[in-house]
Amino acid sequence: MSSTLLTDRDGGVAILILHRPEALHSLSNELVRALVGTLEDCDADDGIGAIILTGHGKRAFTAGVDRREVDNGRLGPGPDDDPVSAIVSCRKPIVAAVNGLCVSAGLEIILACDAVYAARTARFADRFVHAGRLPTWGLSQRLARQVGPQRAKELSLSGRFIDADQAREIGLVNQVFDPADLLLETLTLAHAIAANDARAVQIRKEVIDAGYQLALGDAVERERRSAAG
Repeated sequence: MSSTLLTDRDGGVAILILHRPEALHSLSNELVRALVGTLEDCDADDGIGAIILTGHGKRAFTAGVDRREVDNGRLGPGPDDDPVSAIVSCRKPIVAAVNGLCVSAGLEIILACDAVYAARTARFADRFVHAGRLPTWGLSQRLARQVGPQRAKELSLSGRFIDADQAREIGLVNQVFDPADLLLETLTLAHAIAANDARAVQIRKEVIDAGYQLALGDAVERERRSAAG
């Protein structure tokens, strides 16, 4: 197990903790690969009903990708370097607990999760344009679908930071809590998910995700097929 990703278990809930405190948990090749592999392991574990993804400590969830590793080619666009695809393809619901700074690729990660809780001290920003870069894990599309195109452009074209309450107001996060309560509240939600029938949870998650990309009539028909099958 990589030291850049800590893991814990609370009954049927797996807790994955980004751990590069010297770099505000920025996403290195080692961390990304550890996250992808651990999500695959959790997905295959029948004893896990839900997953929490958070950052260590109170300063940061993640400051985004480690630019040095991108520049030297250690972190690239390959399937082993794409945590967002790993999150999307995971059958187990994933709840992000945003404990601090959440920047750029951090937004891509939380947008792929099934629910997002945030500490009141968390801050959010899309800084790709500021850095003269473009996203590759879906931020330009998922953010607009989540908060609307005008709000997405306001954030992405300005690079400005917003606080947790603003993030909740625009629909980027579900709920905001005091930092001391964040993990407990996230665990409460994760345990509520894990306590339900695992097959029904996984099918419902898949139907919601797939149906969101379809016209309403096609999405309802997909729901009917899932219920019948």
